[in-house]
Amino acid sequence: MTDAQQLARNYDALLVLSFGGPEGNEEVVPFLENVTRGRGIPRERLEVVGEHYFHFGGISPLNKLNREIIDHVEQELKKREHNLPVYFGNRNWHPFGTETVEQMAADGVRNVAVLATSAWGGYSACRQYDEDIRQLREHLAEKGLPEIEFTKIRQFYDHPKFIAEMTQAVKDAYAKIPEGKQARMLFTAHSVPTAHDNVGGGEGDKNIYSRQVAEASRLVAEAAGVADYDLVWQSRSGNPKTPWLEPDIVDHTTEIHDKDGVEAIVVCPIGFISDHMEVVWDLDTELKKAAGDMGVLVERTRTAGPTDSFASMIVDLIEELEQDKQWESIGNVTVQGCTTNGAPCAEGCCDIWSLRK
Repeated sequence: MTDAQQLARNYDALLVLSFGGPEGNEEVVPFLENVTRGRGIPRERLEVVGEHYFHFGGISPLNKLNREIIDHVEQELKKREHNLPVYFGNRNWHPFGTETVEQMAADGVRNVAVLATSAWGGYSACRQYDEDIRQLREHLAEKGLPEIEFTKIRQFYDHPKFIAEMTQAVKDAYAKIPEGKQARMLFTAHSVPTAHDNVGGGEGDKNIYSRQVAEASRLVAEAAGVADYDLVWQSRSGNPKTPWLEPDIVDHTTEIHDKDGVEAIVVCPIGFISDHMEVVWDLDTELKKAAGDMGVLVERTRTAGPTDSFASMIVDLIEELEQDKQWESIGNVTVQGCTTNGAPCAEGCCDIWSLRK
């Protein structure tokens, strides 16, 4: 056994845990019923909400993109001589996490590192994945299957490899702006209700999600040599009376065009690790149409997920856990994690966070 394989002995497998998405028109409404379960939203409304999925034949890019990430991670694990199988499970659609952990239990897996497909803190980006893990453990118990220990890998919003990849993406996007045309830099992430943003790692550490997104944007802009940029939000849904993070990217683009005469924008979806539906619909479709109607050029950067450097970062994060290495972290906002077995949350967020800042 090599040294790398010996170091990997603490984990039997890696579980990539994600949101899920439909892969055909007939799956769209059942998928959305899972996403909105307990909210009493009528089927007719879900058919309207699903417009962006139907536009693409009912296929979300997310599962395919996650499988691409998994393929790259498997190659990186093999390159470093780690004997660590990778499993894939979702919250809202096949392959469901419950299905995946049944297979893992049957395969003899008992100690798992979990990659949640989010770089951030906050409820939707972090704590909800802890809830998923608790539910997976409960599912195993209900089925009478062996217990599995799950350790969720820490947040990586300011990992140097993530920041470097997004920095290069911004530089490449600016290189595509026609000579002589000035472009405004916009960083964007998924909006959340302000009440959900108002959770953190403990007293005095609130608004962790929006603060981390702002810090990642600052780090990328600084590294890319961009002095003037805006942080905006996208993809809000639900009751319009509920306060969400603002400004909306389309509203902001309209405002800077009307007030400042902006004719081009570089858009970096800093909040997303891959080009899933909130990117290809909200940015590549809705934003580009609205901007085009105003005569504003949109150059959208790539995301980090499909790259070899992203896969390298994931394996770095696994090795941090296995070898108790100091975390690679270059920002000035708290990085949180790692959590074991979806431990219960205390006031603010989770009481087991190991704060390394």
